[in-house]
Order: sequence, then C-alpha cells, then structure tokens
Amino acid sequence: MKVTEIEVHDITLEYCDWTAYQLNHYYGPLYRTIYVAHTDNGLIGLGESREREPEEVVDRYVGSNPFEWIGDETSVGLGTAMYDLMGKAAGVPVYKLFGQKHRSWVPVGSWTVSTHPRRMAEAVTTYASQGYTWMKFHLTPFENVIDQTEAMQDVAPTGFRIHYDFTNHGTNDHMPELLDRLSTYDIAGCFEDPLPGADIDGYVELRRRSRRPIILHHYPTEATYEIYRRPADAYMLGYMKIGEAIRRAGLFAAANTPFMMQNVGGHITRAMAMHMMAAFPSANFHHLCDVETWKSDVVKERLEPVNGFVRVPETPGLGLTLDQAELERLENLNAPRPARWIVKSRFDNGTRMYNMADPDNAMFMVRPDTRPLIPMSYVSPIETEYWDDDGSTQYHTMFERLEREGIVLEPADAATST
Repeated sequence: MKVTEIEVHDITLEYCDWTAYQLNHYYGPLYRTIYVAHTDNGLIGLGESREREPEEVVDRYVGSNPFEWIGDETSVGLGTAMYDLMGKAAGVPVYKLFGQKHRSWVPVGSWTVSTHPRRMAEAVTTYASQGYTWMKFHLTPFENVIDQTEAMQDVAPTGFRIHYDFTNHGTNDHMPELLDRLSTYDIAGCFEDPLPGADIDGYVELRRRSRRPIILHHYPTEATYEIYRRPADAYMLGYMKIGEAIRRAGLFAAANTPFMMQNVGGHITRAMAMHMMAAFPSANFHHLCDVETWKSDVVKERLEPVNGFVRVPETPGLGLTLDQAELERLENLNAPRPARWIVKSRFDNGTRMYNMADPDNAMFMVRPDTRPLIPMSYVSPIETEYWDDDGSTQYHTMFERLEREGIVLEPADAATST
C-alpha cells in the first residue's frame, strides 16, 4: 500500500449563530487545512491542521506506506490521515494502533471566550443542553470573574463545572487568594496555568493550597522532568505531535497522573484525540477541541457528548466519512476579516477605559499586559462593551486617540460624548 496523492484543502469555518458575535470580535473567522490522502488500493485517509503544511512536508508522505508513520513526529494533521489509513487497511479502529483500550467513552469539554456575564450564562445553558458538563474559558481582566462565575452558577445544572484558564497569569492578582475565592462556588472545576509556566516551585506550593485541581499546560521541560515534582493535579498536551504524545502518555501512566489533550479543530481532530485517549491509561481528564463552536464540518458524523462523554468509534480508521459537498462549500467560503474595534469598559465608580482590540492579535484580550499600558485584575469592579465602528464622530475621534495613546482612561465626571 502506497500513498498516491494528498489533496490539500484550505477551509473557512463559520461560528454557531449564538456565539458568533463574541468569537468574531476575539478572533475573526477560523481557517483550517483538511488533508485527504489516497492510496493505490483505493483507501482514503482524513487529517486536519491549524495551518497548511509546507509542500515539501506533504511530499514526504506521498509514495510512502502509511505504516511508516507510526508514532509520527512530523505533522499532526498528516499523521492523523496516515493513522486513518492504517486503521482502514488493518480493519480496526485507530485506538487499537496505540494499545489496549482503557475506556470506551472519553470525557470532553466545551469552550468559549470570556465576555459579559450574561453571555457566559448563555454559554453554560447552551452547552449543558448539548450534553457537556465542562466549559473552559480564558479569563480576561476586562470582565469581573466573580460576576461571571455567579451568573454561570445561577443557570448551571448540578454537576456542570468551569475550567478557568489564566493564560500564565499576567495580572496583579494574588493568585492563592483568588483561587480560594473562586473555589467557594460549586461550579468552579479546575484552574489552568494560574502562574507562569516556569514557576514550578510556585505551582508546587499553589497545588498544596488550592481546593480545586491545578492544570498545567505550559511547562519548562515540556511535561518531562517537572512531572516528578508533582506541580499539578493534571496536565494538558496541546497540539503535540503524535509520537511525542505517546511518550508523554507513558510518563503520565508511570506517574499515575491524569492528563488531557487539547487539539483545536473539527470532528477529525476530535476523533483522533478520542482514539488516543481511549488507549492512553491515565488520559481521563476532559478533552478540548472547540468543534462545538462551529456551524458545520467536512465529515458526515457528529461525535456529540452524552453527560460529558463521547463514545469512541469502533469502525475501521477514525470512523468518519468525508462530506465532499460541505468540503467544497467551506473551501469556497469567503468570510470577511473583521476590523479593529474598541473595548469600552466602565468601572463601578464611573471611570471609563478604552482600548483597541484587533482580531489578528486576540491574545491582547486575555493578556493585555502584552502591551505596556496599565496593571489590571480579574476581580476589578468592571464590565465591558464591544464598540464597533458605528460611523459616528465619537467613534472615530476615540479610535484616533487610541492609535496615538494606546489606552484612554477618563474619570467619571469627564465631559465626554462617548
């Protein structure tokens, strides 16, 4: 069996209507690359990646036997397509290529962005109705996390949990105190990256003090030697190559340490992660993929959760079927990039703050300290609006000020028409 051709398709994704407003403001449209690999015996393998692999990388797979790519450490997307082909050729689901099955149902979580408490509550209600029991979001200091948590807890069904991602800190909060405060809420589930990744000593101490699990995603030796110091309760592997993930899974199993995989993508990506987590002994924390934010996908099957778990496919390969018509539609979809917009914040004392947001630099919304503007906190008495270009003089005047000054801070009694 040889790979004779690999089709490369760049697609644009549409967000679900209920969440499109906030996700487009943060990121704009999402783009993905789909790989459709063909063999000389008529098999088709599917893969997916965040960005298109260079042509010379794709060419390395053409002419090879897919089984040459066991433990692939070259490309997650192309490696996924090779595993799909291997499973189909052997007549077994992909998880059997990794080892014995440790679970038939894999825990999954949902995801959203940090926004107004009302929208956070809507996200909880929506995802709970879809069968999810976890929701992750990256905190932003443009919203008060306590207000968000209370709004979410008010609507959450019993057992629904929030996965707080602190994106390696970046504010002036005293983290032990903040985690302790959040832990008083039943909906608080776990805390990801509450400190800079290199601060292993800080994590060891924070884990001792925290009443909720600490999740470590970014670490100095890439989930190797620091694991022995037990700085976290569970670990996250994000976008790790297949062979690297296999080695880490062995280390986590030896340490009897839970971990999760986070590979953002569609149902192709979700299926591959589920097959791996089915066979990895301690991969028992919720997988994150974000496919629940998409309106459609390039495969016919939908791997949807039941009470927070998704059934691992038992058919050969990944267990997915290409939807050729939808692939072509998404490849031809032309979604415009949103323009920069104004982050319009108001403190409880009437002070107003204005910042510039750029969907091409979404990191600013969760780590505004990447621009040297002003210290911020996750628990400031603040709430934020998204101010789009409404054609007004006030908007363009403020936009020009922000281009000059970077940030505008006005006292409550300032004479302003904004």
